Amino acid sequence: MISKKLTTLLLEHSFISTQLSKKMDSLLSFHGLSFTEFVIMHKLNTTKGGSLSRINLAESVGLTASGVTRLLAPMEKNNIIEKIINPRDARQSLVMLTSTGEELTKYALVSAEEGCKSIFSLLSEEELNQLTVLLNKIKC
Repeated sequence: MISKKLTTLLLEHSFISTQLSKKMDSLLSFHGLSFTEFVIMHKLNTTKGGSLSRINLAESVGLTASGVTRLLAPMEKNNIIEKIINPRDARQSLVMLTSTGEELTKYALVSAEEGCKSIFSLLSEEELNQLTVLLNKIKC
């Protein structure tokens, strides 16, 4: 019986995660961004030194390296990020926000924070703390 509960819990979590991503996509579309692009931009913006290798960026946001590469191409074309090429090893090239990307991140963060307030408005501060603790326990 417990395995059915766990399976149901995982399926519900997946559904909720998808719904939250869709809501954030909708809120961030005003800035011309998807939620996944925002996650990448936020990670670059909050990383010490402001740059990461494509592989480290992928690991830190829970995507594959090829998935990040596909996302970065249009972001580079739109002058949101720039690549710092390592001439000896392309795998070690770094990615960082441009000044345009930094400004866009700042404005998108306001929308994301307002969206989060709305999404989690039904939870008390104690419930939010408990949810954070529980989710961190199962973080892979």
